[in-house]
Amino acid sequence: MQEIEKLYLELGAKFITPIGQIQSNLQHIKAFIFDWDGVFNNGQKQANGSSNFNEVDSMGTNLLRYSHFLKTEQLPLTAIISGENNETALWFCKRECFNYSFFKIANKTDALTFICNKENIQPNQVAYFFDDVLDLSMAQICGIRVLVNRKANPLFTNYCIKNKLVDYITASESGNFAVREACELLIGLNSNFNDVITNRKTYAPHYKTYIDNRKKISPSFYTIAEELVTKVDV
Repeated sequence: MQEIEKLYLELGAKFITPIGQIQSNLQHIKAFIFDWDGVFNNGQKQANGSSNFNEVDSMGTNLLRYSHFLKTEQLPLTAIISGENNETALWFCKRECFNYSFFKIANKTDALTFICNKENIQPNQVAYFFDDVLDLSMAQICGIRVLVNRKANPLFTNYCIKNKLVDYITASESGNFAVREACELLIGLNSNFNDVITNRKTYAPHYKTYIDNRKKISPSFYTIAEELVTKVDV
């Protein structure tokens, strides 16, 4: 674990919570939930409101899910919770077989509470990847909080640190493979990074089992309508 910490510190990351405690908290995680804008991208929008992602981050989420499956023989729950209606995020959830996609969610704890009640999990069993003010209500109660770095907002970052809203701050800035960075960190803290990479490289039977199980997931899409979490067809 010291080697992992050294690598990430040299990269420029910050462990606000000691790495040993993050590793301990990771043992209880059952869900990985991501914000979209500013996490998978730098927050810039196209004319239709969409914003992009990259395949490097996408593979990071896949390898992290496999790492969890390799360790527990259970697929982790995965979700994107966004304040906007983003066509690319919805498509990503379909392609990657995430469990949930929430959009136009002003108060993100509404979505988190819905997921926790439906899946019988607790907020402290959620690892959350976030970047901005809209995410703080969730960051306050999730079990692992990854803040995607953006050098333009040092006061916000300092606020998160002082108010104990973050465990790890990425070295990579938003839109520059920060998701991959954080996913690999958590895989390393699962102590199975080499097995994850080797099994994916060889498309090992266990990895194929994971992929087959992942393909069975059909994402559910939700938004807020009349102040209620409402399922929608996408």
